[in-house]
Amino acid sequence: MREIVARDEAVTRELWDRDEAVKFFGEQGEKYKAEIIASIPADEEISLYRQGEFIDLCRGPHLPSTARLGQAFKLTKLAGAYWRGDSRNEMLQRIYGTAWASEKELKAYLHRLEEADRRDHRKLGRTMDLFHFQDEAVGSAFWHPKGWTLFQSLIDYLRARQLASGYREVNTPELMDRSLWEASGHWETFGELMFTSQTADERTLAVKPMNCPGHVQIFKNDLRSYRELPLRLAEFGKVHRYEPSGALHGLMRVRAFTQDDAHIFCTTDQITSETGAVCDLLLGIYRDLGFDDVLIKFADRPERRVGSDEVWDRAETALKDAMDELGLEYTHNPGEGAFYGPKIEFHLRDAIGREWQCGTLQVDFNLPGRLGATYVGADGDKHTPVLLHRAIFGSLERFIGILLEHFAGKLPLWLAPVQAVVATITSDADDYALEVIDTLEKAGLRAEADTRNEKINLKVREHALAKAPVLLALGKREVEQRTVSIRRLGEKAQQVLSLEDAVAALDTEIRSRTKA
Repeated sequence: MREIVARDEAVTRELWDRDEAVKFFGEQGEKYKAEIIASIPADEEISLYRQGEFIDLCRGPHLPSTARLGQAFKLTKLAGAYWRGDSRNEMLQRIYGTAWASEKELKAYLHRLEEADRRDHRKLGRTMDLFHFQDEAVGSAFWHPKGWTLFQSLIDYLRARQLASGYREVNTPELMDRSLWEASGHWETFGELMFTSQTADERTLAVKPMNCPGHVQIFKNDLRSYRELPLRLAEFGKVHRYEPSGALHGLMRVRAFTQDDAHIFCTTDQITSETGAVCDLLLGIYRDLGFDDVLIKFADRPERRVGSDEVWDRAETALKDAMDELGLEYTHNPGEGAFYGPKIEFHLRDAIGREWQCGTLQVDFNLPGRLGATYVGADGDKHTPVLLHRAIFGSLERFIGILLEHFAGKLPLWLAPVQAVVATITSDADDYALEVIDTLEKAGLRAEADTRNEKINLKVREHALAKAPVLLALGKREVEQRTVSIRRLGEKAQQVLSLEDAVAALDTEIRSRTKA
């Protein structure tokens, strides 16, 4: 590549006749490019770019010459990829590379890549014994005891925050009849991503990809009054969506996941106050979890959607007015709304500067009307409620992946699946170790004992790799003085405290959700 850059070859754009381009690439043995050309709409140009003796299909644009590329580039890796992301097709070779304006920027980027690799949640999932994947359940995680403890800790935390904010928790079926999904619009706009089943009585059932139609059924099941609004329903609902195998990526992109889903049934006049309450709740939760840098974006109507333009105009205006009235700073993300309504997106910036979209708030004037949801207003007439779709983590699985990478596995003490490991230096401390474990567990801490006949340095190393945040070392002196020697993950210094003081300090830290 550096030789090509040094030759300073001009890069020129050529427009070709479609049939000539197909013939040319066919003769070159480039059957995939011929296939791409055949799929390009008839009214679009077929452009090729030439540099020296090399010519290739590309939409462009390109630099005017190879010298303009400079020297700040690097080929990073090779990987296999199925043609068009379909595992039934041939495996191709993909070459990854990157180019930057300066060597300094290139080095900074490569450092971020190294950090991202070090923080890869898939590696951490193995070393921390949290979860695994296997071919018999593609795109679905097998949660190990420690991983499930982390999963449930997040749910318990969010459940408490939601209940305190006026949400009522519900649960809806995972299998529902096709007719409901047709009425909601999901079958038309989302059908190719749904798992379905044909029963013996010739009914078509779909595994839910979203929770919203089920929540509307709960709202409809009773005669509702305007006095009940806003009504906030929340669910930790397991959903399934078909993702091509080539798109799957650990916990970040799966086929089965749990949504921290909520739906707020309200009036038009309540949109602003509910939007403000949701924003306060989300931002407070993100702060608790170590994310202080949150970007807010407004996403409007996508190309594929349900509902009239008039309804979309109302929904977009209502949401933007609410954001403006609340004084939210946001940017525009055109065409990225949900198929039933515009949304606010909450993007978290992690420890190495990457952005992750997690929370959303969507204003929906379509679904309640499509499914016949009504309430009786102060005037005695029936009205259609506005539906606000709200998610904070989005997907519990994906959010755990983000958390692991953000903290590089070094989770805050209150979230860690094992909060303290009690490791003995000598077998004389085994009985005392069991007493320490009992004291920690009675105080509500998650603790494990390591009384193996191994050197303490080995134990420290192994539990550091497993990201145990606190290790309590016990030797002969600790037994005699009824103390513990506290080692924090990533720190060399030790602190010796009485057992009672150590438990009290750890309990206080967990309750206040502070980092040591």
